[in-house]
Amino acid sequence: MMIVDDEIGIRENIRNCVNWEKEGFHYCGDAPDGELALPLIDEWAPDILITDIKMPFMNGLELTSIVRTQKPDIKIIIMSGHDEFSYAQEAIRLGVTDYCLKPISAAELIQILHKVSQKIDEEQQRMTSRTITKEKLLADLCGGLICTTDAIESAKRLSLSLSARFYTIAILDVQLREASQDSESRMNKILHILEEARDPHVELLPYIRSRTELVLLLKCSSDDSISIYLEQLRSQVRLELEHEFKCNIILGIGSTQERLQGIHISYLEADEDKYITRLTHQNKASLREINLDEKMNLFLDRNRFLEFLKIGSPSERDHFVREFAAPLQSIDWKSSLYGFYLLNDLTLESFRMTSQLFRMGAHSDENITCLQQTIQQITCWEECVQYLCSLLNQLWQRRAESSGKYSDVIDQVKAYVSRQFNNDQVSLKTISAHVRISPSHLSKIFSQETGQTITEYLTQIRIGKAKELLKTTNNKTFEIAYKVGYNDSHYFSNIFKKTTGFTPREYRAQGSEELQVRPLNKQKEPIYE
Repeated sequence: MMIVDDEIGIRENIRNCVNWEKEGFHYCGDAPDGELALPLIDEWAPDILITDIKMPFMNGLELTSIVRTQKPDIKIIIMSGHDEFSYAQEAIRLGVTDYCLKPISAAELIQILHKVSQKIDEEQQRMTSRTITKEKLLADLCGGLICTTDAIESAKRLSLSLSARFYTIAILDVQLREASQDSESRMNKILHILEEARDPHVELLPYIRSRTELVLLLKCSSDDSISIYLEQLRSQVRLELEHEFKCNIILGIGSTQERLQGIHISYLEADEDKYITRLTHQNKASLREINLDEKMNLFLDRNRFLEFLKIGSPSERDHFVREFAAPLQSIDWKSSLYGFYLLNDLTLESFRMTSQLFRMGAHSDENITCLQQTIQQITCWEECVQYLCSLLNQLWQRRAESSGKYSDVIDQVKAYVSRQFNNDQVSLKTISAHVRISPSHLSKIFSQETGQTITEYLTQIRIGKAKELLKTTNNKTFEIAYKVGYNDSHYFSNIFKKTTGFTPREYRAQGSEELQVRPLNKQKEPIYE
């Protein structure tokens, strides 16, 4: 806040006789008249402006008229020693926030300022509630772009319940067999069928990610209920939708999580599962186009290979692979594509199972593409055997490293955040660039390894440093906010209270034994005249 008054004594009294930081305000400064105040208002951008009415050069009403036109968000309090109704009328017409008469005590002034401050907070909250939507909230949760406390508060404003014991993400990619323009209507009809088919114990929170993709957040108090619904979704519900809308549905399903930040992990897993499922469908379609006689003569026990992948050992690998791949000896690898499609199908299912068992989330798309290129280079049965041995080795290596695999990366992230927390430009993008890992993959592994998102960790470090500064320095709240990476002191105060349960001022006062043990001596309030 700032004050404009031509009487220097009033300006000094207001500036010096109120503990502004304690009251939750930052005193920008003051000016002796409206003309000199205007450039300072441009520079300081105060939230609250207190101005006298009668001043030389440019009076308070003239200043109010200009500020209301140029900076309508500033709240203006008119202070006048003239108890004249005409002044009040004009002030009201100009849209001032409050009007008070001199003399006014410190307590009265602070009461008015708190009332105006509350109005500012309410307006900001309404603005925020207008910009947040259910779809954006769900998208931010899936993308790992919102911390738990913000998600809960946003959901409350939307009258949306996020509380549950278990969460799972499912992604439906709807591929039409015939061109259609009305994608929104189709998605809404699909949602209606999904809602009708759901278990009454499972709640669906959906959002449309694109013209063809639908994301479902499943929440429930029972893990079994989610599993039953997902099984129905994989089978009869999916078939019903495909028949009804003449489409093919690629379904991706993530793991079941117990915390809100786990929704991001489940989403990334569902997206990866959808990718592998799409490749599997394409591979099976290609297999159906190959010569029937060739398919009839060969049988590859895929389940046996997957079981060996789970419980087999390197010492048994060579013997198992040669016995398992024996039916493929009759393939002419140079002239037939059948071997490629069989190995490709086996590779995709191996990746799917490994991902579900170990939830590692490495770049499956890149790995699978590389392996497919290797399969295409196979020219004989011995090379096929070598490929299968290599595939087992690669997946076993991932399995062995899945526990604590990313400790070095996590340490790099934490070290970077510790150095850069005071930089307001720090984000998932800048951190991922530093450790040279894609933002989505880094977000997933950080959440898996630490149990919190990168955003939550960054906030934790910043608030921890802010608490230290509040206890050990006399820095003002806005100065501490800047030192820990927040350019907006109001936003910092809100985040601090969400995290600690106290405002910065309350937290600082809480640490003072004098404030806790004995009441402050009551002082006579100054009178501003």
